[in-house]
Amino acid sequence: MRATRIALIHATALAIDPVNQAFKSWWPDATLQNILDDSLSRDHAAAGELTADMVERFIDLANYAKRAGCQGILFTCSAFGEAIEAAASSVGIPTLKPNEAMFEQALRMALDGALKQNAAPGKALNIGLVATFAASLVSMGEEFRAMSAGLERPVHLHTVFVPGAMDALAQGRAEMHHQLVAQGVQALPPCEVIMLAQFSMAAAQAAAQATTPVPILTSPECAVLALQQRMKNV
Repeated sequence: MRATRIALIHATALAIDPVNQAFKSWWPDATLQNILDDSLSRDHAAAGELTADMVERFIDLANYAKRAGCQGILFTCSAFGEAIEAAASSVGIPTLKPNEAMFEQALRMALDGALKQNAAPGKALNIGLVATFAASLVSMGEEFRAMSAGLERPVHLHTVFVPGAMDALAQGRAEMHHQLVAQGVQALPPCEVIMLAQFSMAAAQAAAQATTPVPILTSPECAVLALQQRMKNV
């Protein structure tokens, strides 16, 4: 039986290794195809918003992956939610946003925790999100609020941007990146669950977790497991 072929579409090279490592750990039988357009992050930062041209480029990348024989797509770029939705509609194969699985797990964990603690029905859930790419916070915040709307409890999303961390990682200063992310985690108010926004932040999870007993989720692991399950259900 031919191995499942998955396209990993990146807007920054920093996301490539974390998600490939997650596949090695959680779905080693998958065949991976890495597709990188690192101008997307730069263009998004320069424009200050997601443009129609960027959406078309995402659609083009997804269709290229489909023509190459990929049976599923995982986008690893967290600031392009609407573009990924358009790409998914265009190709008609299982396509996952980078953070939707992590959002789902965070909400599930927070709700389960409130249930175990017999929290009052109106008590809000507090979930933290730490990002190293500022543009991610806008799109991810919108996606998270849409996902949490209608839950039986109100949900407050607390966000922190960590300036300089992504630059440190790009310059090969991984330890500095991890320390800055850990400091970002410490800057959050009390939360039930904390999420690291970018795929490139996954390696900072241990350093961040050492600063708090609150569970910290990373997007690559959550996304790989969720896509694997979605592919089984096709």
